Amino acid sequence: MTTTAATTTIIGMDISKHSFELWGADERGKQTMHKRLHRDKVSLFFANFPRCAVAMEACASSQHWARQLKELGHEVMLIPAQHVIAYRRGGKNDRNDAHAISKAAARPSMRSVPVKTTDQQDLQAIHRVRERLIHHRTALINELRGLLMEYGIICAKGRTRLRIWLREAFDACVETLSPMAQETFRSLRDELRALEERIAATDKRIKMVFDSHPVCHRLATVPGVGALVATALVASVAEPQRFKNGRQFAAYLGLVPRQHTTGGKPKLLGISKAGNRYLRMLLVHGARSIMFHHRGKEDPRSKWVAKLVERRGFHKANVALANKNARVLWKLLTTPGETFGQQLAA
Repeated sequence: MTTTAATTTIIGMDISKHSFELWGADERGKQTMHKRLHRDKVSLFFANFPRCAVAMEACASSQHWARQLKELGHEVMLIPAQHVIAYRRGGKNDRNDAHAISKAAARPSMRSVPVKTTDQQDLQAIHRVRERLIHHRTALINELRGLLMEYGIICAKGRTRLRIWLREAFDACVETLSPMAQETFRSLRDELRALEERIAATDKRIKMVFDSHPVCHRLATVPGVGALVATALVASVAEPQRFKNGRQFAAYLGLVPRQHTTGGKPKLLGISKAGNRYLRMLLVHGARSIMFHHRGKEDPRSKWVAKLVERRGFHKANVALANKNARVLWKLLTTPGETFGQQLAA
């Protein structure tokens, strides 16, 4: 079909590594174009195309193309992949996917993913690398402990105590083993030390960003929020204003109960665990540290935590406090210059 640029108001674009499928429609949803482009031709095509809305699935490289198209003057919409499936007709192929994306984007109530800046993506990349290193370290520690147990050697429990044990008692314990086993365990110890150094270097980079970012400093005024949580929030939450209130932000993070309602009888279940798993994990860990430090204190926040623990138990109180912190953080993100103390006074 020939491209009718004048009447095209929305383009659904299915992206991949090299081949890009485009499906255009007018304001009534009628097809106006269908085109396949190679990766090298995409920017040139949209530079010469009249301004319109371009929709893509939120997937690998979608943020890059969203920034490119916004610079060319187009309106960009990134749609979560699970919301596109319902609009696809027929088998899964690039043409049907592009068509489904254009139909999904035409719905007024369709939710979209905000476009991140390069600075936000840089910071998010550091956090993702750190998360992978942490998982690798945990797996390595478990492997080291399990293999040593096969030889009757019991390591100290906990990462800090294990580090001390490796420094003070490791050589004496391993000397009784065969030369091959000694070489294996020494290589595992050296690998663990190298991994610890990489994690420390990543933490240092995050701290440098935190020290130079005024928004991170405001967020860190909330108890339980440090450099890690503050920078992760700034990197992940591109447009906090798109949430109507703090409760919507907490729901986005999956810190609200799931509902199973039928016949007008509401039933609340555990937390939904929707949205950003990494942010939710950081907020829950931060809330847990607050709960330990607030024991025995008499300020209103500590009393609220103590009563909640007594009434609902430690773990539910922990998630409730994470929910409360998420709402406060949303307020700080959407109110420039405000700190946690000012927010409480208001």
